[in-house]
Amino acid sequence: MSSENRIRVAVVGAGNFGTKRAMAIAKNPASEIRVVADQVLESAQSLAGNIGCESSTVWKETVARKDVDAVVVSTSTQFLSEVTHAALVAGKHVLCEKPFARTADEAQISVEEAAKGGLILKIGYNHRYHPAIAKAHELFKQGLIGDIQFLRCLYGHGGRQGYEREWRADPKSGGGQLLDQGVHVLDLFRWFLGDFHEVKAFNATSYWPIAPAEDNVFALLRTKNGRVASMHASWTNWKNTFSFDIFGEKGFLSITGLGGYYGPERLCFGLRPNLGAKPEEQWFEYEGPDESLGREWEDFLDCISTGRQPASSGEDSLRTLQLVQAIYQASNDAQGAMVPSMSDRSLSSGASV
Repeated sequence: MSSENRIRVAVVGAGNFGTKRAMAIAKNPASEIRVVADQVLESAQSLAGNIGCESSTVWKETVARKDVDAVVVSTSTQFLSEVTHAALVAGKHVLCEKPFARTADEAQISVEEAAKGGLILKIGYNHRYHPAIAKAHELFKQGLIGDIQFLRCLYGHGGRQGYEREWRADPKSGGGQLLDQGVHVLDLFRWFLGDFHEVKAFNATSYWPIAPAEDNVFALLRTKNGRVASMHASWTNWKNTFSFDIFGEKGFLSITGLGGYYGPERLCFGLRPNLGAKPEEQWFEYEGPDESLGREWEDFLDCISTGRQPASSGEDSLRTLQLVQAIYQASNDAQGAMVPSMSDRSLSSGASV
């Protein structure tokens, strides 16, 4: 592809994930990174040097450059919405990392700006592009397991030395496990089941000294037609774990692993021939390196080229943030049923005291 036809890209945020994102983009011949910006000069220069592009510490100038068509926003959470909105105002297509913003209100202005300018706004929920998850969704859409009965997901790790001092654990940044790994789960739940109507939740700060941010999230979500999804996202799981189960009326899809420290990706596709019979299982294993970021970038470029709305669009991801807020509200304000004590039971049963 000639340089004239390439999508010219600016990357704002040269941290760990911004670096991964940039290296995936650099492999794609249909795009060209022109500049990397980060408030830490050494980080910007290091990544820019590896790619062979310019560096900057001034993101506002970077997103407004005339030689840039699209902006990738890979900052920490508290800056995502501000940088994204500025890039959209400057007329750029944007791929913003999850969770897009700290609140739905922060995200709303970017969704409106993208619609007004006819721009592509995609949020980086790369789990949709992991091969086991993508294959599971394909089999589900083919109707092979029938209507979904319930979803279940466990996603967690144990952190590392100094984890409580990282930006993702800072309440001011909107930090907490729900906005870190939990939103990936919510995005997948909504991809399979659509919108949810009711939420029950408990958030906990079990180990890391990060209150009021949470290191564990337990949530039950229910759709209007009664389908239930359960999630546990944890920073005290100690062993890296990802498991995602989709159970339907005819069979199931069960995913484990995300590659790397989470173990190889595996998908079990099970069908039950009749009630009570042992399911017939087919296994898919994916041993290769994680290429989800590259696949997501290809999808983003295709959206720019064709004008179609992307998976995990700004509007779609706004609804995910509304679900995040519902979980926080349910955890803080839940009026759950209290379990009676033995003395309560004695009194209610009419036993003598």
